[in-house]
Amino acid sequence: METVGSEYMGNGRCRFTVWAPEKKTMALHLVHPREREIAMECAEWGYFTAELEDASPDIRYYYKPEGEEGFPDPASHCQPEGVHGPSEVVDHGAYTWRDSNWKNIPMQDLVLYELHVGTFTPEGTFEAIIPRLDALKETGINAIELMPVAAFPGSRNWGYDGVFPYAVQASYGGPTGLKKLVDACHAKGIAVYLDVVYNHLGPEGNYFEKFGPYFTEKYGTPWGKAINYDGAYSDGVREYFANNTLYWLEYYHIDGLRLDAIHAIFDQSAVSFWELLQNKIQALTEQMGRSFYLIAESDLNNPRVVQQTEVGGYGFNAQWLDDFHHALYVLLDKEGIKFYEDFGKTEQFAKAVTEGFVHSGEYVKFRKKTFGTSSAAIPGNHFVAFAQNHDIVGNRPEGERLSVLVDFGKLKIAAAAVLLSSYIPMLFMGEEYGEETPFLYFVSHSDKGLIKAVQEGRKKEFADYKVNGALTDPQDEETFQRSKLEWGKRNQGKHQKLLKWHQTLIQLRRNHAVLQNFDKAAINAQTLEQDGLIFIRQNHDGSEHLICLFNFSEKDLSYTLPNTKTHWSMLLNSKEVQWLHEQEEEFTAAAQMAAGQVLTIPPLSVLVYQSQT
Repeated sequence: METVGSEYMGNGRCRFTVWAPEKKTMALHLVHPREREIAMECAEWGYFTAELEDASPDIRYYYKPEGEEGFPDPASHCQPEGVHGPSEVVDHGAYTWRDSNWKNIPMQDLVLYELHVGTFTPEGTFEAIIPRLDALKETGINAIELMPVAAFPGSRNWGYDGVFPYAVQASYGGPTGLKKLVDACHAKGIAVYLDVVYNHLGPEGNYFEKFGPYFTEKYGTPWGKAINYDGAYSDGVREYFANNTLYWLEYYHIDGLRLDAIHAIFDQSAVSFWELLQNKIQALTEQMGRSFYLIAESDLNNPRVVQQTEVGGYGFNAQWLDDFHHALYVLLDKEGIKFYEDFGKTEQFAKAVTEGFVHSGEYVKFRKKTFGTSSAAIPGNHFVAFAQNHDIVGNRPEGERLSVLVDFGKLKIAAAAVLLSSYIPMLFMGEEYGEETPFLYFVSHSDKGLIKAVQEGRKKEFADYKVNGALTDPQDEETFQRSKLEWGKRNQGKHQKLLKWHQTLIQLRRNHAVLQNFDKAAINAQTLEQDGLIFIRQNHDGSEHLICLFNFSEKDLSYTLPNTKTHWSMLLNSKEVQWLHEQEEEFTAAAQMAAGQVLTIPPLSVLVYQSQT
């Protein structure tokens, strides 16, 4: 199979390849630096090619299928004039990498940090992130996960409306900006993950059907036609998306991808897309000597997602664990039951902590059917746990973060629940210091009909929710500006305390042997009615234990320590004076406790004790 797109080979040589299996002719239309048109040759499998001997990396071009008007390259590496403009050739060899000694961070050691490039800094660029890497590293963050950067309409978008999966958004800094960020991250020991979308393409600037059968009506998705992974001519589609994964590793040194909503990728082929993808990744990582990881967003509650392709799995290294968030959030915010009607019991959070999926075959009201299967046998390092992410915040009517929904004590509980779990933790940008600006849904389309459809769609989505004032307009630039972080807060008052709380938890997670054990069999959980949760974790040989005690209620709770020969010493107390804010009352927990003693857990608190033999 051919690699699509433009490939600048140096010394003026450039090869152009486009897949259009049902077209009889194709022309390469160069528009910069001088205009000319070149007939392309038709090769096997429906690929058209052309080679230039007098090219330069700044060449801009369109393709003309069967004499039609020019369209951008579906595999464009850069769209400097926007999604409707010409594609630009990129000389990837021109960038000098400095990360030759970088070998990636083992997945189980990650502390992920999801961020949106446009709202993370006032400038909204890749390079503007670099000065803030030291602060993230000091907090304990060792991996950033960028929301999609594939070229999208305008300059404001979450990224899930991208229409050029190979092109880096120009307003963020384009290809060079992303490479500089990755290089800077690696120099500081920070891995870079990228969110990619292989289940749909955005509506504006989507010219794919001008070239070939990239889509199918055989399946449906929330965004329209499904991508054609198993129908007629699907070989070219599968190669296009599988090679996109390799592209990010080879040309941008990305350490891993998070794949959006894989449950909307449909494939009944004898050799699945996932198997094809894993084979390609294995070949390239062996060649480059670097590890590379895939994280799935999946709505299936099916452990097959993280099982090997050899046994019928999808081969992902990890997947987001939505059930963990849902079970935790409804315990922290009673209003959460409006969003997650099937949650709200402490035993559900206990199940999320000890097994993973809460819905593992039970009847689920939201789905109106029995749903899911058990993930108890899957080690914890195959799941990513979080208290917030872009979807959870941004898909609320007013983009409210947890910091404006619950009080300070509950924010500390949320952080501890995630960071003391046996899962890979992920924070959403600003969460570590309790950012209070909203993260709203925003777009910058140019198609008036599409703008109206988006506006009306948001109104319909939140018709049943009470909103303070008018619903924010996604197209309004002010919506985007309101979503930018106020970074200076992290060093002030309660924000600084919450930041240090996160830093302390991350250090504990990194340094304590018990928290390095991802075997779910080494975790026991006990509920205290509907008010609290106790979970006990142990190290690999069972010689060390941690007891993590959570009180979600406004009253004191009592817990009798396990009746063993072990003594217990306090590691962490969220009610110590250094962690308190405003109305919180200090609680002095016993520094040492004997087995069988009764321990008091103060309201809205977290206590952590370690075993002493």
